[in-house]
Amino acid sequence: MPDAVESTDHPPHRPARQVDAVLFDFHGTLAQVEDPVLWVQAAAAACGRDLDRTRATVLADRLVMAGRAGGPVPHRVPPHLAEHWADRDLYAHSHRAAYTGLAATVPTDVEGLADALYDRLLGPDGWLPYADTAPTLRTLHDAGIRVGVVSNIGFDIRPHFAAWGLEDLIDAYALSYEIGRAKPDPAIFLRACGMLGADPERTLMVGDTPADAGAVKAGCAALVLPAAEPGHPNGLSATLALTGCTT
Repeated sequence: MPDAVESTDHPPHRPARQVDAVLFDFHGTLAQVEDPVLWVQAAAAACGRDLDRTRATVLADRLVMAGRAGGPVPHRVPPHLAEHWADRDLYAHSHRAAYTGLAATVPTDVEGLADALYDRLLGPDGWLPYADTAPTLRTLHDAGIRVGVVSNIGFDIRPHFAAWGLEDLIDAYALSYEIGRAKPDPAIFLRACGMLGADPERTLMVGDTPADAGAVKAGCAALVLPAAEPGHPNGLSATLALTGCTT
């Protein structure tokens, strides 16, 4: 008799993939940079200048186009900044040099503005966590699922989580400038899994760009979220469904 052929009408049940750990991107996933106009006004105030909203709006538009950390990729990077731009996520000094250099290409009469703009990034006041960041992290933590942050970045973001009261919800940070590898390189995801003591096959990476989906090459599953406005929900609750958690 011929071998039995399994019906394709009712495919065999495949158990859901168990998730023991979740890796999150930082910018665009857990938090977003502040409004560009407020960014410019706050930086100018740090330089001793009070800019009205009209003037700040004009400057903000030009600075974002020139290249803002957390903003769109600039259309053109001046040759003298090319090396720093290429290394911006691997070295702290290159990250600062690239973004202060880009800001300096925008004419302004505010002395020290380029450095003040960059310094806004270094503190929590320059960022807004998404509305569903805290509840999502808290639910995962309470469920015993380990959580790591994997970010292409040139400065320490641990103080941000501490200021937001979220530091106890993060078990490890794999930051590109500390690891020496940047997404989508599988090595940074593997390092993050190692920090958490997690098997990549039982780890979910959550981000907002194709670089985050590079985790698939490391053996992880990946969830890529749509863009969302600062401070608003951005779909992080989908992580809870995929990990079997409930709110």
